[in-house]
Amino acid sequence: MYAVIETGGKQYKVEAGSTVYIEKLNAEADSEVTFDKVIAIGNDDGIKVGADVAKATVTGKVIKNGKGKKITVFTYKPKKNEKRKKGHRQPYTKVEIAAINA
Repeated sequence: MYAVIETGGKQYKVEAGSTVYIEKLNAEADSEVTFDKVIAIGNDDGIKVGADVAKATVTGKVIKNGKGKKITVFTYKPKKNEKRKKGHRQPYTKVEIAAINA
């Protein structure tokens, strides 16, 4: 059984026991989180969407909060001697999916 959830403006396909890296949540490590916005649930019988999954939830456990690898952002304007170099590290939350409540 799998579910498609939406969090942080992105959609993730998750299964019970899987680990996903999602956009940062305001949750401490070792805390429980519940995802209420379930888009679809699939199993051996087929896929359910819409009103069939309106009350479905997905629960998970926060493993850790962290930052991704650094990327370099470099902008310049030619012939104007104007340059800027910046770095960025995207924050994330690592979540282990505990159960899909359909």
